[in-house]
Amino acid sequence: MFDLFHWFDLLGVAVFAISGTLLAHEKSMDGFGVIVLAAVTAIGGGTLRDVILDLPVFWVHDTSYFITILLTVFVTIIWLNYKPNFPHYLLQLADALGIAFFAIMGAQKALESGVPAMTAIIMGVLTGCFGGMIRDVLAREVPMLLKGPLYAVACLFGASVYIGLMSLGVANQHAMWIGGLTTLVVRLIALKWNISVHVFRYPS
Repeated sequence: MFDLFHWFDLLGVAVFAISGTLLAHEKSMDGFGVIVLAAVTAIGGGTLRDVILDLPVFWVHDTSYFITILLTVFVTIIWLNYKPNFPHYLLQLADALGIAFFAIMGAQKALESGVPAMTAIIMGVLTGCFGGMIRDVLAREVPMLLKGPLYAVACLFGASVYIGLMSLGVANQHAMWIGGLTTLVVRLIALKWNISVHVFRYPS
């Protein structure tokens, strides 16, 4: 089971590394900038989660995460050099897949550490969103977390569904799949129809 979770974790890291690389390309960064942006996107949220939960930071003693990031960056760079005019929706899609993986993995790891369900949901949101927030700040963009179609809210929905299913006795693997798909579907629907949580009246 650990191996399955580990592979899911690496898949989430790869997807977020693609997201960071795409934005670095959009911002015309050099090679070092690409690696930094990809790395903080891929491991930033999980690092914050582990620090808050007082757990060993997951990548410190496991080089597979950095190997995954470097390989993903290398492949994405080659692809972008041949197809430089990528559609912007690919960045949003990569990000949506990333938060779908990490929101559930974050909630799952928090739940295993013995925290209450509400805390596990919050850890899921942080794991899914914080890496992307660092990426956007470094790229001088308004973080997706703070505006736009249901970014953190999608993580909140997915993590809540996962925790709820676990409390009902649903098998962990099934709960993770359903929670991840919930996160992805909510985010993609919000992107498709530009659904946001508005609280102010803007002129537009």
